[in-house]
This record gives sequence, C-alpha cells and structure tokens, in this order.
Amino acid sequence: MLQSEEEEEEKTKMTMINALHKHNHDQNFMADGLPWNLLPTEASPEWMNKADNAWLMMAASLVGLQSVPGLIILYGSMVKKKWAVNSAFMALYAFAAVLVCWVLWGHQMSFGEKLFPFWGKADLSLGQKTLLTQVDGVPAATYIFYEFAFAAITVILLAGSVLGRMNFYAWMLFVPLWLTFSYTIGAFAIWSPGGFLRKKGLLDFSGGYVIHLSSGIAGFTAAYWVGPRVAEDRQNFPPNNIIHMLGGAGLLWLGWTGFNGGSPLAATDIASLAILNTHICTAISLLVWLSLDMIVYKKTSVIGAVQGMITGLVCITPGAGIVAPWGAVVMGTLSGLIPWYTMMVLYKRFAVFQKVDDTLGVFHTHAVAGLLGGVLSGLLAKPDLLKKYYTGNQYKPGTAYSFYVGQYGDGLRQLWVQLLGAFFVTVWNIVITSAICIIISRIMSLRMDDEALKMGDDGVHGEEAYALWGDEERTVSYVPRLSRTPRLVFCGN
Repeated sequence: MLQSEEEEEEKTKMTMINALHKHNHDQNFMADGLPWNLLPTEASPEWMNKADNAWLMMAASLVGLQSVPGLIILYGSMVKKKWAVNSAFMALYAFAAVLVCWVLWGHQMSFGEKLFPFWGKADLSLGQKTLLTQVDGVPAATYIFYEFAFAAITVILLAGSVLGRMNFYAWMLFVPLWLTFSYTIGAFAIWSPGGFLRKKGLLDFSGGYVIHLSSGIAGFTAAYWVGPRVAEDRQNFPPNNIIHMLGGAGLLWLGWTGFNGGSPLAATDIASLAILNTHICTAISLLVWLSLDMIVYKKTSVIGAVQGMITGLVCITPGAGIVAPWGAVVMGTLSGLIPWYTMMVLYKRFAVFQKVDDTLGVFHTHAVAGLLGGVLSGLLAKPDLLKKYYTGNQYKPGTAYSFYVGQYGDGLRQLWVQLLGAFFVTVWNIVITSAICIIISRIMSLRMDDEALKMGDDGVHGEEAYALWGDEERTVSYVPRLSRTPRLVFCGN
C-alpha cells in the first residue's frame, strides 16, 4: 500500500514537471520553432541575421587586431632600436586618423552614391538612419567598421616603406590625404556596385588590388619622394627584437582569418573555404621562402620566414573564396618563389631598387604578391564558387577552367580585366601619391632633419623603446614632457 502511494506521488511529480517543460517550451518557441532569443525585436529586426552579424563583428575585430597591436609590434620590433618608437607610433596614429576620416567622408566615398565611375560622393556615416540600416543582412554600423579596418591597415602597410626617416608631421598630413584621394578611388572602382571595374567583373575577393597592390605601389612611390635613410641605417638596420617581431607576425597571420573570412559578410561555406585557403597558401609560401634561403644562402632566416608568410597572405587575398584548395597550393608556391626572386635577386640588379629606399620591402611583399594573386585569381577562379559569391554575369571563370570547358573567350576576357585593374591601381597610385608628396613638401620637409635622423626616437619624440642602453647608443637625458620646447619645422624655417 505504502509503495503504491509513493509510486502515485512520483507519477504526479513527473506530470507536473512535464507540464512545466511544455509551458516553457511553448513560451520560448513560436509556431515556426524559433527560440525566443531569435525572435524579431525593435533592436533586432527581421532582416538581421544575428549569427552573421556576430561573425562580421568578430572578423572586423580580427582585422583591427592585425593593425593594433599586430603591425605596431611588428614595425616596432622589425626596425633598428633607435626607430622602434617612431615606427610603432606611425602605425598607431594612422589607425586613429583613418577612423575619423572614414566616418566623416571616407566610407561614403568608397561605397556610397556614385560621383564618378571610380569615386563616390563624400558624406557622413554617423547618422542613425545610416548606421542602423542593413547591408546584406547585417547592420551598416558593423559593415562600416569592418571596411574601416581594411582602410586603416592599407595606410599602415604603406608606412613600412618610409620607416626610419619620414617626418612625423608630414606623415600626419599624408594619411588623410592619401586615404581620401587614393584608397577611396580603388575601393569604389573595384568593390562598389557603381565602380567601373566591378561592372567589368574584376575579381578581388578581399583586397589584393584595393589594399596590397595599392599600398605596395604607393609606399614605393612615397619612399622615392621622401628620400633614403642615412647611409649608416641603410647598411645596418637589424631588428631590435626578433621574438616580438614573431609575435606581431603571428597576430597578422591569425588576423587574416577575419580579413578573408569576413568578406562574404556571412558565416557561409565560402567564408570557411576562404579561411582554409588562406592558411594553406600562407604555410606553403613560408616553407618555399625558407627552402630558397636554405638552398641559396645555406642558412635559415626568421625575417625571411616572416616575409614568406606575408607574401602568402597577400597573394591568396584576391582569390581566397573563389579558388579550390589546390589553387591555394599553386598560389602559395608561386608567392614564396616570385617575391623572393624580386627581393633577393632583382633588387641587386636594377638601379631603381637601389635608389629607392623601401625600408621593409613593401613593394615586394605587397605590390608584387598582390599583383601575382590578382592574376592567378583570373587564372584559377572556379565557376561554381564564383556563382556562390558573386551576382551578375560579368564575372567569368578562371582561364584554366574556361579552357577546360572550351570557353576560351571568357577566360581570356577575365585575365584581361585582371590586368586592366592592376594597371589602373598602379598608375593612379603613382600619380596621386606623387602629387600628395609634392604638395606636402611645399609645406614642410618630407624627411627628418639630419640631427633627428642621427638621434632617432629621442630626437623625434623625446622617448626611447627600452630603458637599457643598446650597443653604441648614447645615454639619453630624459626631459619631462611639460618642460620641452615645442618643435614643428616647416619649409624655409
């Protein structure tokens, strides 16, 4: 009897629990089976995909981390000790300045209403009506920040060509001018729906042309106008901290997960493929560069490995989500081989490379690798992947695939469009970067004075990277900031 009562009581408890679970289930799910936290609200409208928005915010943060602190650490440790502070500070300043310019006018000039076939109208990107609208299922605010991170890293990459001698005040003027009159042009022409190169079907998945080719060409051009480092620095410019350099390089590599993986603006299979291809290409490029160093110089080089890593990242960028993994292998092999040859062999044979002092070899790691990636994307773009990523019939299969299916004309046309885009980006950056440098040189010197070049960070900023004195470095007498005499040198002073 007692056992029967206990069983009845237990059965009643289970009935109550099941009823409670059913009630909670009914409360948490609509008729169509959506959990309550996915239901549309005022702050989460029906058009917004929360997962895609979360991924794009994460991708934007990863790209931002490539610059701050990634390139800050990489630049600050890859240069000679006396230029560590100045080099890192140039990157930090550019990141902040680009953000302000981007929301005030840069984003709309890159992705807004068409002014010319290669340029958008300047406008603010700060209003609520703009920021809370949608861009392919994500809030415009997320998209604007994501694209800002691309713009910022482009300018910072350019800085690698002029480290160790460019007047910091000239750099402060250069950044907003170059962003306005160069970066926005490439971004609109290639990525914006109104851009003439996009209408022609140029393939640039994540910025091989917009970011890397432009920064490499512009950096080399700026290095020409700024002039070389002092002879002592140019002959002897060892990294001041190789371990930190590897840390910065690691942030750059892993951050590329967001760089290429975020481009579809959604957590799709194309995003996954882009991420995998990115890391395959990078690893192979690093190993190829390392192997060439071993074969030719009989010694492995950490700096060489980092350069090979960068060329792989750059090369895969224009084709990350539109080539098959075997295509990433091909791109990784060539990105470890061709930029190595231009940097280690052609550099010594051509006078222009000797004359122009490209401090970190940005021309080779970004311009050469970016051009290579763009051309290879035109050769290896896979038809079914193109259909998944792009809309419109202006995008043609890679030349290799078009020959395989007998569509020779489409493949050759796509290759021609890739070359046309490279020509436009190259010529525009040479002309505009030269014009900007000439204008700034009429206001102030592009290059530091001889005293500052000799002293380095202490002469420029009154600060040094390390408290310990390095070999052959003079003892610094620190002057508190409030006790310093203001010093801003203009031409003719």
